[in-house]
Amino acid sequence: MRNFKRTLALCLALVMVLLTAACQSNTTSGSNSGVFTGESKGKNGPIKVEVKIENAEIKDIKIVENHESDFTKNIFEQLPKSMIAANTADVDVISGATLTSNAIIEAVKDAIKKSGITLAAKNASQDGNKVEDTSTDIVIIGSGGAGLTAAIEAATAGAKVIVVEKNSFMGGNTNYATGGMNAAGTKYQEAKGVKDSPELFYKDTMKGGHDLNDPALLKVLTEKSADAIYWLESLGANLSNISRSGGASADRMHTAPEGAAIGSYLMGVFEENVKKLGIDVRLNTKAVEILSEGNKATGIVVETSEGQKYTVNAKAVIIASGGFGANQDMVVEYKPELKGFGTTNQPGATGDAFGMIEKLNVALVDMEQIQTHPTVVPVKNEMITEGVRGEGAILVNLDGKRFINELETRDVVSKAILSQKDGKAFLVFDTGVVERLAAINKYKKQGLLTEAASIKELAEKIGVNAAELEKTISTYNGYTKSQDDKEFGRRVLADELVKGPFYAVEVGPAIHHTMGGIKINTNAQVLNNSGNIIEGLFAAGEVTGGVHGGNRIGGNAVADITIFGRIAGQNAASYVK
Repeated sequence: MRNFKRTLALCLALVMVLLTAACQSNTTSGSNSGVFTGESKGKNGPIKVEVKIENAEIKDIKIVENHESDFTKNIFEQLPKSMIAANTADVDVISGATLTSNAIIEAVKDAIKKSGITLAAKNASQDGNKVEDTSTDIVIIGSGGAGLTAAIEAATAGAKVIVVEKNSFMGGNTNYATGGMNAAGTKYQEAKGVKDSPELFYKDTMKGGHDLNDPALLKVLTEKSADAIYWLESLGANLSNISRSGGASADRMHTAPEGAAIGSYLMGVFEENVKKLGIDVRLNTKAVEILSEGNKATGIVVETSEGQKYTVNAKAVIIASGGFGANQDMVVEYKPELKGFGTTNQPGATGDAFGMIEKLNVALVDMEQIQTHPTVVPVKNEMITEGVRGEGAILVNLDGKRFINELETRDVVSKAILSQKDGKAFLVFDTGVVERLAAINKYKKQGLLTEAASIKELAEKIGVNAAELEKTISTYNGYTKSQDDKEFGRRVLADELVKGPFYAVEVGPAIHHTMGGIKINTNAQVLNNSGNIIEGLFAAGEVTGGVHGGNRIGGNAVADITIFGRIAGQNAASYVK
């Protein structure tokens, strides 16, 4: 018996040795080799990597976990390639995705540190990256919603298209769009019994824009909105859900399935169609000059991320490079009172096009009309979508009291928040709102929300008067039952705020949209200061002015980029034939 036990013990020990050796073979095959894991905190959660090192050289980097936005997927491909090529994690971050870039770099550094291996950095060869001048029918500056919409329409019409994008990923500010797309008189509204029309859409938007909107452009936006929804549907999108944004008198905001953010959803649709059509999209390629002969655009000069310049000769140029909401100097130049404000814009929204069009004598309109979004998390500059208010959230001040109709236009709500003590306000809502709007889950993962089991506990956590907040919630719940907001006249009153846990997030205004820009006509053709068309030059999206007047209504930006992006693509294609 004793011999049996001794033999069993020896066998178990041998098995443990073999298992340990097998495990070690997966992580190290020598003092300078192995597979090592690293982790860091990304914008939306942890990022985990596996780094394979052989003979003190990085051979492979695998991303095994990440919770970042879909538009950053190119970053997860490009950064590892750069680190492998240079054999170091000390590489430059990718413009426009600094937080995600830093998180990937830190995760790889963590793995290298754990390995204990000293890597010898090397210069990545750029052989084969030589650039040369090229020609195309249409060149498009910017790969956001307007640029890709124009590209798809132009390519479908048979034109050869090149899209240039200064960032390492497509999407621009479209990646940040969360709410939905306004459209009037759609079959989806009709199915839900919503009474709406292009005429009512026009009236709401003109009122929201303080009667500064270009009537002709606004008429195009409102009358072509339903058709734009169906066009997106033909590309594979589903925008059949209906909601409402501030400033609208009918439910006309068409949203993505399950409350998903509209921007990233549509970008997925656009990218799929860009691939199907074989459209040439050149990332890390910044337009630096628009070429012209007399009053005619003839192409652009671009610069790569390595600093190499080349010319893209084209029969037509479409400017879809976005606004200037992330350019503080430019914002302050046109609206000094916004000095020091944060921004919801992606870092690339710097208004580059405005410097390029000066020599063409391009007309500008409404440049001083710059919108702030009222519900942005201070310091972090994370926008809380208008849909949270649309689904029932209320705004309270430090006294725990409501102070505004939450669904007023953005400029009105922003002004109201700034007038409160310390310029502070809190969005307060319950689990019912969370269940109705999937986008809120992203805010939870980012740690932006304060959660509590009761209204009293929530008030204590965020530092507002508990008794007043309880009274405010009770009063508001009464309004939802009677569907009559006696204090502020809110027209859309969702369910009572009674389902715990309860949530709150501090919010305040930040620069959100630049309504002013390049002057275009209803054919998306760019006009000069004499009112004449500049031949072969088109523009669409936030880089243009006139559509939104003095204030943009939520849901109208996606309508704008889609409708005028289509017009620009169609007319540019006709022009080059």
